[in-house]
Amino acid sequence: MSYRRQRSLSFSDRELIDLAIAWITLSVAFALLLNPPAAGRFAMEPFLLTTALSFVTVGVGFLAHELAHKVVAVEKGQLAEFRANYRMLFLAIMSALIGFLFAAPGAVYHRGRITVKENAMIALAGPVTNLILAALFFPLMLFPNLIGVVGHMGVLINLFLAAFNMLPFGPLDGNSVSDWSWGVFAVVFGVSLLALVGFYLRFGFF
Repeated sequence: MSYRRQRSLSFSDRELIDLAIAWITLSVAFALLLNPPAAGRFAMEPFLLTTALSFVTVGVGFLAHELAHKVVAVEKGQLAEFRANYRMLFLAIMSALIGFLFAAPGAVYHRGRITVKENAMIALAGPVTNLILAALFFPLMLFPNLIGVVGHMGVLINLFLAAFNMLPFGPLDGNSVSDWSWGVFAVVFGVSLLALVGFYLRFGFF
């Protein structure tokens, strides 16, 4: 069977394990970034609450991002599967401790004949999904208490994931998009970055 006719969307045991480990690690990393340990003391209760909220918001953003890559890749006739990068997951935790999150937990690797444009469409699917999720989370901010916090974190995390992944470097999505069209790259990256900065200036981190 040719790659172009391959349309099944399935998940191996290894892929599910890698997704779970990446999800857990990113959730803890975001919690550390948003609720950093102070020198000489650690507020366990706020950290646990932030971690629990991160599991929900990071889980939706991260899983939807990777699933979007996989769905589009399979639609383009590719064999696609997520693989965690354990060195990058360790770096995510370490970078969060010093106030900056380097969120590159892994990637959906795909193989099969493909054009530069199709490869860019696969890459673009992840950040665009995060921008859509940020818009969907935003109305939740109008509610008080926990729902409003979930909305705030959902917008922040998804805008961060969109902007970070659109950087035109290394294995990040922006590199594949810029290889195809600098115009499309500039629009999506610009919207992601401006939205993230504007949201931070207006509402802060947490």
